[in-house]
Amino acid sequence: MLLLADIAMAISLGGAQAAVPLCGLIGIGAYLLRGRFRVQGMVLLMAMSGGVSLFTAVFHWTGSPGFAEAGVLLLLTVGVLRWVTPLRVAVSLSLLSMVTLELSAGLRNSAPAAVGFGFLFFVAWATAVGIGSYLRYQHERRQETVNAVRRAERLELARELHDLVAHHITGIVVQAQAARTVAAGSPEAVVPSLEAIANAGAEALASMRRLVGVLRADDDASRTAGATIADLRVLVERFSAGGPPVTFDIGQGLTESTLAPEVVTTLHRVLQESLTNVRRHAPGTGWVEADLRPADQGVLLRIRNRRSSSDPRVSKLGGGFGLVGMAERVNALGGTLVAGPTSEGAWEVRAWFPLEYEAAGL
Repeated sequence: MLLLADIAMAISLGGAQAAVPLCGLIGIGAYLLRGRFRVQGMVLLMAMSGGVSLFTAVFHWTGSPGFAEAGVLLLLTVGVLRWVTPLRVAVSLSLLSMVTLELSAGLRNSAPAAVGFGFLFFVAWATAVGIGSYLRYQHERRQETVNAVRRAERLELARELHDLVAHHITGIVVQAQAARTVAAGSPEAVVPSLEAIANAGAEALASMRRLVGVLRADDDASRTAGATIADLRVLVERFSAGGPPVTFDIGQGLTESTLAPEVVTTLHRVLQESLTNVRRHAPGTGWVEADLRPADQGVLLRIRNRRSSSDPRVSKLGGGFGLVGMAERVNALGGTLVAGPTSEGAWEVRAWFPLEYEAAGL
């Protein structure tokens, strides 16, 4: 609509006004390509707009500022203040956009109209700056929350490294001492001890490989060496080996390349906690179902099991069974977690995450 208004003004006024729709088209192209060329497109639009304004002033032509180019420039200002780093670059571009708008209002119009358009553009620019600054503040708060969750996750994994791996190492030491003691009198008793030592060593090594990879990751790494989709399958297989069988399905297209690393890690933690609760609160259940699939522009992890009448779990996340912390992690990543009984008599945990919780906006 704004571009059509610019075209109508160009036809009626002629002269340099014919270049105004061209600025609008360049602005629309810059907005459509903002994901890859946000700064370059904005600079090109400001250069074109400023050049038309100066050309109009040199030849003493009067007309009207471009409404499409002004609207797009305001939208790009919001996006720059929200996404561009460092902050000084975003601020500089936003100030240049104000200068461009004021040049458009002051050099393309006669004095009375120039004052009116100048005031209107300044108010619109100030509004755009306010919106962009607020969105940047919210984005930085969310990023700080995510970083805090990562730090807390690593601390928890460090505790697990101590508890789990140290337990295996202690068992290896005790069994090695026992094997040495009985070797002289009962050599045949050494073989079972050696097998137990080998199994404990393998389990300790697997735990160290999984946990140390996360602990070594940097805060600013683009992808942490945390849990993977394969780890989810391994977790289910280990649970099925020592408890009720679990069916686990993963929807097509869900890989580490489509899910953020902290989302995969949190999915692993939710699945682990849910299966632990099944073993703890419903050891006699006959079946457990789990699936991970796309849902509502995001990804949904669902774990279900038959619920016995003596199951102590409650429908709200306040029963002290470990899902409170999981809900906090999920919420920090923009998702939701719900746990409770279903109408079919099952217990169900549902954890949903947006596929792109930092997806580009304006």
